[in-house]
Amino acid sequence: MSFDELKKTDASSLPIGKLISIIAKSQTIFLNHNLKDFGISPTQLHVLFEIYNQADINQEKIANGCNINKGAVARNIKKLEDGGFVKREIDENNRRQNKVSLTSKGSETLNKSISILYQWEDEVFSGNEMKQKEQLQIALKDLAIKSIQLNQRGEKQ
Repeated sequence: MSFDELKKTDASSLPIGKLISIIAKSQTIFLNHNLKDFGISPTQLHVLFEIYNQADINQEKIANGCNINKGAVARNIKKLEDGGFVKREIDENNRRQNKVSLTSKGSETLNKSISILYQWEDEVFSGNEMKQKEQLQIALKDLAIKSIQLNQRGEKQ
């Protein structure tokens, strides 16, 4: 669907997933452009977020948190490690796993990236009330939780 077609289409005729996909892809394009100077990709940024939110996290938890497969996590962790953004250490409780943590460069890059994300949000929400943004965040979080639960129920069947 082109930009002009999207503008002409009645919002109620579009599935929510389609709209979320359009927004996510647009944000990824914005991030690709703006993260280039840091030497990371949008996927690697999401990995950094997961590592930041859980100290000494393992690759399996990163995969689950980012909703990407373990192979993709391993490749992204390797690139981030080579770039000096993260470090891996053998987990003393389970020597077959690595614990991953941010380096100071990784923390600094994450903080700068968060500023870029807020810049994107400010632009997207310009002219709208902040209350609308907060309501959308709450609604999307609820939808995310319910969609994950739905998938988990489907896996058990």
